[in-house]
Amino acid sequence: MIFLARIGSRLVIAWRRMIEASALSAGLLRLAVRPSRWPRTTRTVLGRQILFTGMDAIPFILAVSVAVGLTVVLQTKVWLGRVGQSALAGPILVAVIIRELGPLLVNFVVIGRSGTAVAAELASMSVAGEVEVLESQGLDPTAYLVLPRALAMAVSVLGLTLLFTATSFASGFLGGRLLGAPVGRGDLFLDSVFGAISRADVVNLLAKSLIPGWLTAVECSIAGLSAGTSLTEVPQAATRGVIRSVGSLFLISILVSVLTYL
Repeated sequence: MIFLARIGSRLVIAWRRMIEASALSAGLLRLAVRPSRWPRTTRTVLGRQILFTGMDAIPFILAVSVAVGLTVVLQTKVWLGRVGQSALAGPILVAVIIRELGPLLVNFVVIGRSGTAVAAELASMSVAGEVEVLESQGLDPTAYLVLPRALAMAVSVLGLTLLFTATSFASGFLGGRLLGAPVGRGDLFLDSVFGAISRADVVNLLAKSLIPGWLTAVECSIAGLSAGTSLTEVPQAATRGVIRSVGSLFLISILVSVLTYL
């Protein structure tokens, strides 16, 4: 009975957190579609967050995407050689990178780089009393602190995912030509790639980029703003934000895959 009670209490807590994140997301979306109601400083925070989350992550994303493209093409060469098939590697790259691996890895990078930073930053502001100062000055912390970070992360994850996908395909093609993988000529490779991409793949890529990116900012912001008055709560808030963001990422990935491909 004690074991069941613990499971039930954890489920209740998880449900309450989901409701809290959903309510905050709904409020942010209503505010996001009305730029005229944004505080002047929101655009400044939005630009800085895009610079940190998106632009500063480009070198690492490029390095990872090159490695992933080469690895997938190499495994494709080995697998196709074993089964005796001569199909081009383009459709396999589409299935692996666009449908699952690309958005997943990019979101992991953003959670590790920016999610922890957002949670720690907001937790430090909460501990120092800066959030209360903003409220006393008539500024809405949600519009000033959470909205620009949510928009910036969603846009940055989408842009980084598109860059990751393009670089993976390019490195896969070049690496395949060098390794003798069945990638074909450049025009044949492009035809096989675009021929394998369906509308469901486009919806899948957009959903797995925008929604987890948005929720990462929401979850990390909630974790940061819920910090108390002790400095020891700053790293704890960062840890909570990362764990919840990873859980949301896997949940959204599963749901989107089920809804788009089943």
